[in-house]
Amino acid sequence: MRKKFSFKSLATLLAVVVIGSVLLAACAPAATSDTNSEIPKPSNPGGNGPAVNLTGDATAGAVVFTANCVQCHGDQGKTGVVNPGSTDGSIPNLNPIDPGLLSSDAKVSAQRIDLFLEHGSTPEGAAPTLKMAAFGDDKTLTAQQIADVIVYVISLNK
Repeated sequence: MRKKFSFKSLATLLAVVVIGSVLLAACAPAATSDTNSEIPKPSNPGGNGPAVNLTGDATAGAVVFTANCVQCHGDQGKTGVVNPGSTDGSIPNLNPIDPGLLSSDAKVSAQRIDLFLEHGSTPEGAAPTLKMAAFGDDKTLTAQQIADVIVYVISLNK
């Protein structure tokens, strides 16, 4: 003999499915800028350097930044200088930095910024006058100095 479903049983089953779906959606990871924005990458190839495994010091990073980065990114990274021949027309500001380089996880932010410091980058455009130096590859900065600059740049964006 077939059992009949009542409207009440059907409504209860539907309510359970809807509530279960809502609970599952609530438990899913929230969408962040990590997943919604394009993550900038340098034009030059290479992975992370040893700096990402070191503890940086923002105060020391400010000194290294002043000596090596201010001429292109400006005081506290606020003013990128003009870069004729590049698509953007100027060096990117680091304060505020491109949101795609930042993550809610400081380690991930450090890894993204490290790629540019390690390997440098050539901006898009017909013939950019200025290019980002490969401070790690060229051994211009030590791994500790790169770690310090990374922490300093992140601190500018808090």
